[in-house]
Amino acid sequence: MGILGAIMVPHPPLIIPDVGKGEEHKIQRTIDAYQEAVRRVAALLPETIVLISPHQVMYADYFHISPGKGAEGNFGQFGAGRTKIEATYDTEFVEKLCRLTTLKGLPAGTEGERKRQLDHGTMVPLYFMNQYFRQYRLVRIGLSGLSFAKHYELGQCVKEAAELLGRRTVVIASGDLSHRLKEDGPYGYQKEGPEYDRRIMRVMGQASFGELLEFGEDFCEKAGECGHRSFTIMAGTLDRTNVQAENLSYEGPFGVGYGVCAYEVVGSNAAQNYKEQYEEKERARIMEQRAQEDAYVQLARNAVEAYVRGRKVLEVPKDLPKEMYTEQAGAFVSIKENGALRGCIGTIQATQTCIAEEIIGNAISASSRDYRFSPIEEEELDQLTISVDILGQREPVNSADELDVLRYGVIVTKGNKRGLLLPNLEGVDTVEEQIAIAKRKAGIGVSEKVALERFEVVRHF
Repeated sequence: MGILGAIMVPHPPLIIPDVGKGEEHKIQRTIDAYQEAVRRVAALLPETIVLISPHQVMYADYFHISPGKGAEGNFGQFGAGRTKIEATYDTEFVEKLCRLTTLKGLPAGTEGERKRQLDHGTMVPLYFMNQYFRQYRLVRIGLSGLSFAKHYELGQCVKEAAELLGRRTVVIASGDLSHRLKEDGPYGYQKEGPEYDRRIMRVMGQASFGELLEFGEDFCEKAGECGHRSFTIMAGTLDRTNVQAENLSYEGPFGVGYGVCAYEVVGSNAAQNYKEQYEEKERARIMEQRAQEDAYVQLARNAVEAYVRGRKVLEVPKDLPKEMYTEQAGAFVSIKENGALRGCIGTIQATQTCIAEEIIGNAISASSRDYRFSPIEEEELDQLTISVDILGQREPVNSADELDVLRYGVIVTKGNKRGLLLPNLEGVDTVEEQIAIAKRKAGIGVSEKVALERFEVVRHF
């Protein structure tokens, strides 16, 4: 036994009659598709349901798996406290899964639970499931800020755990699609919203799971999606299998996309090793890119590798361009892995005697001292994309009209709080967005007035 099937479902609380109070009929196609999806997985008589929820506790660099014997919850925060859901956890499955993730060096486990109560991303799917089948135990998994590839890898561990235990297992990937489909929706409109929904429904309807790893992080953020990482973990549980896939419904009348798809495992297929294929393409891309890196990026990469491999601070080489020895400037070193930011540290103005030393120091910090991420490990080095930004002189400006999101970076200052954002970043399309992000980084309120400075950069890839 092992993974028998899976479903992708949304989790709008109003779909529950006691919450919607009639409004749920506006998404009747979603309700009908939901019931069909759970009927299909109920017919598989699962012993264990693995449910992945975006509203479970989430950490930047760690997957939380719910501990204990079980939990319960209700829809009280949505005005329907009498509608309750209870779940009994599959403790043996959780233990096996945690052992596998530890062996594979994947940061996942049962530590860090903040609330034992079930979240609505878990309760909505179980509300429907319990109408058709209740003789299961639950494994409840949250998402993380790690790359899509790491989410797929967690799904592979789920698959292996199910096979080792011989469990009849189904997977429920809970997640809404874009929240930015309409101006009058909960988060307004972004063109990436409908683009994301069209693309994800094609990918999921065709079970083209490898494409999930190729979505840009910035694109997904602009789209305001909710479930991409849930869907990617689910895809990992179906690694190396053939599935019968069906797109059961899609609609978005409230400005949020709701998609329902169902999958039944019909055999194994070694060619469906999507993560390996993706990583092979990434390696080839990075090798090609490395061959074209200039002296600035090569220096940053060499500094990262020397520090990660041997905790050594790279000495300034003797064959660099002259200006790297003679000039001083602030510099930012940005590191990405599988398309996701892995570290970024920089200096607004020069702190070292030359640009070369500035790059070396910031490269080491980006790889090991960015508080948002764990230090980079040696096995990651071949998967890294690195860029270096050399900052020009700062100049004060009187208003946002003097900024240009493509040409200028921005510095915002309020008292002793200061935030910086580089120019020409993917997913940052307007000056207003640029200023807002810089304020957020500095802990400055979005409506607070700030002093503005601009600067140009020379970006090295």
